[in-house]
Amino acid sequence: MLCRCPDCGQGKLFKGFLTVTDHCPACDYDFTTLNTGDGAAIFVMQIAGGIVVFGALFVQVAYDPPVWAMLMVALPLVAGLSLGLMRPAKGVMVALQMRNKAAQVHNDEF
Repeated sequence: MLCRCPDCGQGKLFKGFLTVTDHCPACDYDFTTLNTGDGAAIFVMQIAGGIVVFGALFVQVAYDPPVWAMLMVALPLVAGLSLGLMRPAKGVMVALQMRNKAAQVHNDEF
């Protein structure tokens, strides 16, 4: 959750916003065999979308604000939640792959 190496807890996990480093600078763990793909994005979209949609539905039914006001609040909220949750979610996906000793499987291995 802190975007640090799941193996040692010291080195940085990301070298950009969502780019996982090749190896940990502290313990030299190799991250090249791990690949989360779009897994984290799927969970983040479901969580952020659910929070914003159900919150907007509640506000619409309870207070009946104009549509432009709902858009002015809902769009930045979903964008902020999505961007804020993406790095920790991807870090959790990498940590889960490491814990379960998951690796990439190629078609020629079957």
